[in-house]
Amino acid sequence: MKIKLTLLAVALASLSGAAAALDLGKMLEDHIKEELNKDRQTQPAPEAAPDAATPPQSKQKVDLRQLGQTLLTGYSLEEENRIGQQISGNLLGAVPLVRDDNLQNYVNLVGNWVAQQSGRQEITWRFGVLDTEAINAFAAPGGYIFVTKGLYRLLNNEAELAGVLGHEIAHVTGKHHLKLLKQSSLIGALGQAASSKAKDSDQMVQNLIGNGAEIMARRLDKDAEHEADRVGMVFAARAGYDPWGLPSVLQDMAALPAGDKRTSLLYKTHPHPADRLAALGEAVDGRLDAVRGKELADRFYRIR
Repeated sequence: MKIKLTLLAVALASLSGAAAALDLGKMLEDHIKEELNKDRQTQPAPEAAPDAATPPQSKQKVDLRQLGQTLLTGYSLEEENRIGQQISGNLLGAVPLVRDDNLQNYVNLVGNWVAQQSGRQEITWRFGVLDTEAINAFAAPGGYIFVTKGLYRLLNNEAELAGVLGHEIAHVTGKHHLKLLKQSSLIGALGQAASSKAKDSDQMVQNLIGNGAEIMARRLDKDAEHEADRVGMVFAARAGYDPWGLPSVLQDMAALPAGDKRTSLLYKTHPHPADRLAALGEAVDGRLDAVRGKELADRFYRIR
Protein backbone atom coordinates (compact mmCIF):
# COMPACT_ATOMS: atom_id res chain seq x y z
CA MET A 1 0.00 0.00 0.00
CA LYS A 2 1.38 3.41 -0.93
CA ILE A 3 2.51 5.48 2.02
CA LYS A 4 0.84 8.82 2.49
CA LEU A 5 3.02 11.65 3.71
CA THR A 6 0.46 13.32 5.93
CA LEU A 7 -0.35 10.08 7.76
CA LEU A 8 3.33 9.32 8.21
CA ALA A 9 3.97 12.78 9.64
CA VAL A 10 1.24 12.34 12.24
CA ALA A 11 2.37 8.83 13.12
CA LEU A 12 6.03 9.69 13.45
CA ALA A 13 5.31 12.76 15.55
CA SER A 14 3.81 10.47 18.18
CA LEU A 15 6.81 8.17 18.41
CA SER A 16 8.62 8.43 21.76
CA GLY A 17 12.40 8.31 21.70
CA ALA A 18 12.59 7.59 17.98
CA ALA A 19 13.38 11.06 16.73
CA ALA A 20 15.93 10.04 14.10
CA ALA A 21 16.49 12.22 11.05
CA LEU A 22 17.84 10.72 7.85
CA ASP A 23 21.48 11.80 7.71
CA LEU A 24 21.78 12.67 4.05
CA GLY A 25 24.69 14.89 3.25
CA LYS A 26 26.92 14.38 6.33
CA MET A 27 30.30 12.83 7.12
CA LEU A 28 30.56 9.62 9.15
CA GLU A 29 30.63 9.94 12.91
CA ASP A 30 34.13 10.47 14.34
CA HIS A 31 34.25 7.42 16.56
CA ILE A 32 33.20 5.19 13.66
CA LYS A 33 35.92 6.63 11.45
CA GLU A 34 38.50 5.99 14.19
CA GLU A 35 37.37 2.40 14.47
CA LEU A 36 37.61 1.92 10.73
CA ASN A 37 41.06 3.47 10.70
CA LYS A 38 42.21 0.92 13.25
CA ASP A 39 40.87 -1.87 11.06
CA ARG A 40 42.51 -0.40 8.01
CA GLN A 41 45.94 -0.63 9.67
CA THR A 42 45.71 -4.41 9.59
CA GLN A 43 43.96 -4.81 6.24
CA PRO A 44 45.06 -3.91 2.73
CA ALA A 45 43.14 -1.11 1.07
CA PRO A 46 40.39 -2.46 -1.24
CA GLU A 47 40.41 -1.87 -4.92
CA ALA A 48 37.64 0.39 -6.13
CA ALA A 49 34.92 -1.17 -8.25
CA PRO A 50 34.60 -0.06 -11.86
CA ASP A 51 32.70 3.22 -12.08
CA ALA A 52 32.67 3.47 -8.30
CA ALA A 53 33.33 6.62 -6.39
CA THR A 54 37.14 6.48 -6.45
CA PRO A 55 38.51 9.91 -7.26
CA PRO A 56 40.86 10.19 -10.25
CA GLN A 57 44.54 9.99 -9.37
CA SER A 58 45.61 12.78 -11.69
CA LYS A 59 46.04 16.17 -10.03
CA GLN A 60 44.25 19.08 -11.60
CA LYS A 61 45.86 22.40 -10.79
CA VAL A 62 43.60 25.23 -9.72
CA ASP A 63 44.84 28.80 -9.96
CA LEU A 64 45.09 30.30 -6.47
CA ARG A 65 43.90 33.77 -7.49
CA GLN A 66 41.00 32.29 -9.47
CA LEU A 67 39.86 30.13 -6.57
CA GLY A 68 40.11 33.10 -4.23
CA GLN A 69 37.83 35.06 -6.52
CA THR A 70 35.24 32.27 -6.47
CA LEU A 71 34.77 32.78 -2.74
CA LEU A 72 33.25 36.14 -3.61
CA THR A 73 31.42 34.98 -6.75
CA GLY A 74 30.99 31.27 -7.43
CA TYR A 75 32.82 28.05 -8.17
CA SER A 76 33.65 26.96 -11.70
CA LEU A 77 33.00 23.35 -12.72
CA GLU A 78 36.73 22.63 -12.50
CA GLU A 79 36.87 24.00 -8.96
CA GLU A 80 33.74 22.13 -7.94
CA ASN A 81 35.24 18.89 -9.24
CA ARG A 82 38.54 19.53 -7.51
CA ILE A 83 36.94 20.24 -4.14
CA GLY A 84 34.70 17.17 -4.42
CA GLN A 85 37.63 14.99 -5.44
CA GLN A 86 39.67 16.12 -2.45
CA ILE A 87 36.83 15.57 0.03
CA SER A 88 36.03 12.14 -1.41
CA GLY A 89 39.67 11.11 -1.42
CA ASN A 90 39.97 12.04 2.24
CA LEU A 91 36.86 10.04 3.10
CA LEU A 92 37.95 6.97 1.18
CA GLY A 93 41.29 7.16 2.96
CA ALA A 94 39.42 6.57 6.22
CA VAL A 95 36.47 4.43 5.12
CA PRO A 96 36.97 1.97 2.24
CA LEU A 97 34.41 0.89 -0.30
CA VAL A 98 32.63 -2.43 0.15
CA ARG A 99 34.57 -5.17 -1.65
CA ASP A 100 31.73 -6.15 -3.92
CA ASP A 101 32.09 -5.10 -7.55
CA ASN A 102 28.55 -6.17 -8.39
CA LEU A 103 27.14 -3.98 -5.62
CA GLN A 104 29.22 -0.96 -6.64
CA ASN A 105 28.30 -1.33 -10.31
CA TYR A 106 24.62 -1.74 -9.48
CA VAL A 107 24.52 1.42 -7.33
CA ASN A 108 26.36 3.32 -10.07
CA LEU A 109 23.84 2.17 -12.69
CA VAL A 110 20.85 3.24 -10.56
CA GLY A 111 22.53 6.46 -9.46
CA ASN A 112 23.56 7.54 -12.94
CA TRP A 113 20.08 6.86 -14.29
CA VAL A 114 18.51 9.03 -11.58
CA ALA A 115 21.21 11.68 -12.09
CA GLN A 116 20.32 11.90 -15.77
CA GLN A 117 17.00 13.38 -14.65
CA SER A 118 18.77 16.20 -12.79
CA GLY A 119 19.80 18.32 -15.77
CA ARG A 120 23.50 18.43 -14.81
CA GLN A 121 24.89 16.48 -17.73
CA GLU A 122 28.28 18.18 -17.44
CA ILE A 123 29.05 16.26 -14.24
CA THR A 124 30.67 12.82 -14.18
CA TRP A 125 28.61 11.20 -11.42
CA ARG A 126 30.26 8.64 -9.15
CA PHE A 127 28.50 6.50 -6.57
CA GLY A 128 29.86 4.16 -3.94
CA VAL A 129 28.86 2.08 -0.92
CA LEU A 130 31.13 2.53 2.09
CA ASP A 131 32.11 -0.44 4.23
CA THR A 132 30.66 0.60 7.58
CA GLU A 133 27.50 -0.33 9.45
CA ALA A 134 26.92 3.32 10.39
CA ILE A 135 23.67 4.58 8.85
CA ASN A 136 24.65 7.51 6.71
CA ALA A 137 24.93 8.95 3.22
CA PHE A 138 26.30 12.16 1.81
CA ALA A 139 27.12 14.06 -1.33
CA ALA A 140 30.28 15.96 -2.18
CA PRO A 141 30.55 18.66 -4.86
CA GLY A 142 31.22 17.45 -8.37
CA GLY A 143 28.87 14.46 -8.21
CA TYR A 144 30.49 12.22 -5.59
CA ILE A 145 27.72 10.29 -3.80
CA PHE A 146 28.24 7.81 -0.98
CA VAL A 147 25.86 5.50 0.90
CA THR A 148 27.02 3.44 3.84
CA LYS A 149 26.48 -0.28 4.02
CA GLY A 150 24.42 0.26 7.15
CA LEU A 151 21.96 2.49 5.34
CA TYR A 152 21.90 0.24 2.28
CA ARG A 153 20.88 -2.72 4.46
CA LEU A 154 17.77 -0.78 5.53
CA LEU A 155 16.54 -0.46 1.96
CA ASN A 156 13.87 -2.82 0.67
CA ASN A 157 13.75 -2.11 -3.05
CA GLU A 158 15.31 -0.15 -5.88
CA ALA A 159 12.83 2.69 -5.56
CA GLU A 160 14.05 3.37 -2.02
CA LEU A 161 17.64 3.39 -3.26
CA ALA A 162 16.63 5.79 -6.01
CA GLY A 163 14.96 8.06 -3.45
CA VAL A 164 18.06 8.18 -1.23
CA LEU A 165 20.36 8.79 -4.20
CA GLY A 166 17.93 11.37 -5.58
CA HIS A 167 18.16 13.31 -2.32
CA GLU A 168 21.97 13.31 -2.51
CA ILE A 169 21.94 14.25 -6.20
CA ALA A 170 19.71 17.19 -5.30
CA HIS A 171 22.33 18.40 -2.82
CA VAL A 172 24.85 18.50 -5.68
CA THR A 173 22.53 20.17 -8.19
CA GLY A 174 21.55 22.72 -5.54
CA LYS A 175 25.25 23.25 -4.70
CA HIS A 176 24.33 23.16 -1.03
CA HIS A 177 27.77 22.21 0.25
CA LEU A 178 29.51 24.72 -2.00
CA LYS A 179 27.29 27.42 -0.54
CA LEU A 180 28.13 26.20 2.95
CA LEU A 181 31.82 26.27 2.13
CA LYS A 182 31.57 29.74 0.69
CA GLN A 183 29.76 31.06 3.75
CA SER A 184 31.74 29.23 6.42
CA SER A 185 34.73 30.32 8.43
CA LEU A 186 36.82 27.91 6.36
CA ILE A 187 37.24 30.75 3.91
CA GLY A 188 39.93 31.98 6.24
CA ALA A 189 42.06 29.00 5.27
CA LEU A 190 42.31 30.39 1.76
CA GLY A 191 43.65 33.68 3.05
CA GLN A 192 46.26 31.82 5.05
CA ALA A 193 47.30 29.84 1.99
CA ALA A 194 47.53 33.00 -0.08
CA SER A 195 49.53 34.91 2.52
CA SER A 196 52.05 32.07 2.71
CA LYS A 197 52.27 32.04 -1.08
CA ALA A 198 51.34 28.39 -1.34
CA LYS A 199 52.85 26.92 -4.46
CA ASP A 200 50.86 23.68 -4.54
CA SER A 201 47.22 24.35 -5.45
CA ASP A 202 46.27 20.85 -4.31
CA GLN A 203 47.59 21.66 -0.85
CA MET A 204 45.75 24.97 -1.00
CA VAL A 205 42.47 23.19 -1.69
CA GLN A 206 43.29 20.76 1.13
CA ASN A 207 43.84 23.68 3.48
CA LEU A 208 40.54 25.19 2.38
CA ILE A 209 38.43 22.12 3.06
CA GLY A 210 40.46 20.64 5.92
CA ASN A 211 39.84 16.89 6.04
CA GLY A 212 36.30 17.26 4.71
CA ALA A 213 34.66 16.77 8.09
CA GLU A 214 34.58 20.52 8.74
CA ILE A 215 32.29 20.86 5.75
CA MET A 216 30.32 17.63 5.70
CA ALA A 217 29.73 17.44 9.46
CA ARG A 218 28.20 20.90 9.56
CA ARG A 219 24.44 21.00 9.68
CA LEU A 220 23.00 22.01 6.34
CA ASP A 221 20.28 24.62 6.33
CA LYS A 222 16.86 23.12 7.04
CA ASP A 223 15.59 24.61 3.80
CA ALA A 224 18.36 22.81 1.92
CA GLU A 225 17.31 19.47 3.42
CA HIS A 226 13.65 20.06 2.58
CA GLU A 227 14.61 21.12 -0.94
CA ALA A 228 16.71 17.97 -1.41
CA ASP A 229 13.79 15.85 -0.17
CA ARG A 230 11.25 17.19 -2.64
CA VAL A 231 13.66 17.54 -5.58
CA GLY A 232 15.01 14.04 -4.91
CA MET A 233 11.48 12.65 -5.04
CA VAL A 234 10.96 14.35 -8.40
CA PHE A 235 14.22 12.97 -9.79
CA ALA A 236 13.22 9.44 -8.72
CA ALA A 237 9.75 9.83 -10.22
CA ARG A 238 11.19 11.12 -13.50
CA ALA A 239 13.39 8.03 -13.60
CA GLY A 240 10.27 5.83 -13.45
CA TYR A 241 10.45 4.84 -9.79
CA ASP A 242 7.77 4.96 -7.14
CA PRO A 243 8.28 8.45 -5.70
CA TRP A 244 7.41 7.25 -2.19
CA GLY A 245 10.73 5.45 -1.77
CA LEU A 246 12.38 8.24 0.21
CA PRO A 247 9.45 8.66 2.65
CA SER A 248 9.57 4.89 3.22
CA VAL A 249 13.23 5.15 4.20
CA LEU A 250 12.46 8.05 6.52
CA GLN A 251 9.81 5.94 8.22
CA ASP A 252 12.23 3.03 8.71
CA MET A 253 14.87 5.39 10.08
CA ALA A 254 12.43 6.84 12.59
CA ALA A 255 11.54 3.36 13.82
CA LEU A 256 15.13 2.64 14.92
CA PRO A 257 15.83 2.79 18.68
CA ALA A 258 16.99 6.18 19.91
CA GLY A 259 20.07 4.58 21.48
CA ASP A 260 21.23 2.90 18.28
CA LYS A 261 24.91 3.84 17.96
CA ARG A 262 24.67 3.65 14.16
CA THR A 263 22.52 6.77 14.17
CA SER A 264 23.92 8.72 17.12
CA LEU A 265 25.07 11.61 14.92
CA LEU A 266 21.84 11.59 12.95
CA TYR A 267 19.79 12.57 15.97
CA LYS A 268 21.79 15.78 16.27
CA THR A 269 22.20 17.06 12.73
CA HIS A 270 18.88 16.83 10.90
CA PRO A 271 15.25 17.82 11.21
CA HIS A 272 12.87 15.29 12.72
CA PRO A 273 11.45 12.87 10.11
CA ALA A 274 7.94 14.06 10.95
CA ASP A 275 8.95 17.62 10.11
CA ARG A 276 10.49 16.53 6.83
CA LEU A 277 7.47 14.44 5.92
CA ALA A 278 5.13 17.28 6.82
CA ALA A 279 7.15 19.62 4.62
CA LEU A 280 7.02 17.07 1.80
CA GLY A 281 3.29 16.64 2.25
CA GLU A 282 2.74 20.38 2.00
CA ALA A 283 4.99 20.69 -1.05
CA VAL A 284 3.63 17.66 -2.88
CA ASP A 285 0.00 18.17 -1.85
CA GLY A 286 -1.29 15.16 -3.76
CA ARG A 287 0.53 16.01 -6.98
CA LEU A 288 2.26 12.63 -7.05
CA ASP A 289 -0.78 10.54 -6.14
CA ALA A 290 -1.34 9.63 -9.78
CA VAL A 291 2.30 8.65 -10.39
CA ARG A 292 2.60 4.92 -10.91
CA GLY A 293 6.29 4.24 -10.62
CA LYS A 294 8.02 0.93 -9.99
CA GLU A 295 9.53 -0.39 -6.78
CA LEU A 296 11.58 -3.17 -8.43
CA ALA A 297 12.07 -5.19 -5.24
CA ASP A 298 12.93 -8.28 -7.29
CA ARG A 299 15.80 -6.48 -9.04
CA PHE A 300 17.22 -4.89 -5.89
CA TYR A 301 20.76 -6.11 -5.20
CA ARG A 302 21.04 -7.71 -1.77
CA ILE A 303 24.34 -7.48 0.09
CA ARG A 304 25.81 -10.85 0.84
